Amino acid sequence: MKLFYAATHIQTLPAGHRFPMGKYELLRRRLAAEMPPLTLHLADPASEGELALVHTPLYVEAVFKGSLPPAAQREIGFPWSEGMVERARRSVGATVMAARTAFQEGVAANLAGGTHHAYADKGGGFCVFNDVAVAARLMQAEWARHQRRVLQVAVIDLDVHQGNGTAHIFRDDPSVFTLSMHGAKNFPFRKEASDIDIELPDGCTDASYSEALDRALLELQERCAPDLIFYLAGADPHEGDRLGRLHLSFEGLQQRDQCVLAWALKRRIPLAMAMAGGYGRQIEDTVQVQINTFAQALQAWQGWQNHVI
Repeated sequence: MKLFYAATHIQTLPAGHRFPMGKYELLRRRLAAEMPPLTLHLADPASEGELALVHTPLYVEAVFKGSLPPAAQREIGFPWSEGMVERARRSVGATVMAARTAFQEGVAANLAGGTHHAYADKGGGFCVFNDVAVAARLMQAEWARHQRRVLQVAVIDLDVHQGNGTAHIFRDDPSVFTLSMHGAKNFPFRKEASDIDIELPDGCTDASYSEALDRALLELQERCAPDLIFYLAGADPHEGDRLGRLHLSFEGLQQRDQCVLAWALKRRIPLAMAMAGGYGRQIEDTVQVQINTFAQALQAWQGWQNHVI
């Protein structure tokens, strides 16, 4: 199974910055050591033209040239640097490459990504460019060269924070179906309207979460027949997350991942996965949630190769 990543050492953050950049390298090392069937590939950076499939030219230019106003940088949460731009471009590229690979192999993943707070004309919440939105648009453009109908895409966003940027980008587009299951009282405090929004109370536990996910997937099945799924497998619903406010266990999150991946496998829908958020009080907890997610993804990938339904 192929995983794509953007090297994180190229983006240096100030001392004490609250974004846990180190989680990506810890995850990559553990995956390389513990799951040999997973192969790691450095992603190509998204081009300016690819980003412009979603983002306004003025915003892309401001990011590339470093002319973002201070308020825009504060909203993103990262100080501008050439490393920030390079990592953001490669993070988008990783989701693009995962989507292309998913069409061939059933399942592939971005080791990071899931930057769902980025709008067409601005970033936010540690998200510079919206990787899933750009990848969806690019896959639709590539599909159109060979097919007479539009590629139908579903975004299953199970980060603890609502995918507000993604919802806004695709709000008037019937070809991209957005599902977000998130904390009702968590960031962003002004939500956008997804096609399906499932709002969860603070303290939500495994059983309630699983029931809500089953209902959401049933509604998705009734309303959409996707050709491609983007799955945002956020680690931040975990009970040890400092920003999550939910109380899912390691086992509950494994069940979540297995549910989504099995749903896609049963229907033979290619799935590209991004890891989205994770802010554990102990960074090792975030990494363990993601290790468990990749174990479930590997099983689904093996099911595709063996034609198991």
